[in-house]
Amino acid sequence: MLKTIQELVQEIRGHLRCVTAKVANTEIQQNRGIVIDVREPVEVAERPVPQSVNIPRGVLEMKVSALYPNEEIPLYIHCATGARATLAAEQLQRIGYRQVSVITCDLETICLN
Repeated sequence: MLKTIQELVQEIRGHLRCVTAKVANTEIQQNRGIVIDVREPVEVAERPVPQSVNIPRGVLEMKVSALYPNEEIPLYIHCATGARATLAAEQLQRIGYRQVSVITCDLETICLN
């Protein structure tokens, strides 16, 4: 039986660290972590999130290690709803990143300064 995206995201989130934007912002000030926005460039152009790096979900695994070769760097992943961020965070862990968090609040509530 096929799973819906919502079912898959719920299943994966059980194995990931999930935080709000407020928690992420506090931690980033202390650990110098990176916010990665996995939305498509057109989405980012319409509603940018300050101080985030845009690496679209479709090319994330191909680009992230060139930009951030240290597997210990704290990475905070976000998108518009949290679904792509969850899938992206799972892949980042699979390729070896050890400090990956999903920002779970939607774009309406995300405020990273």
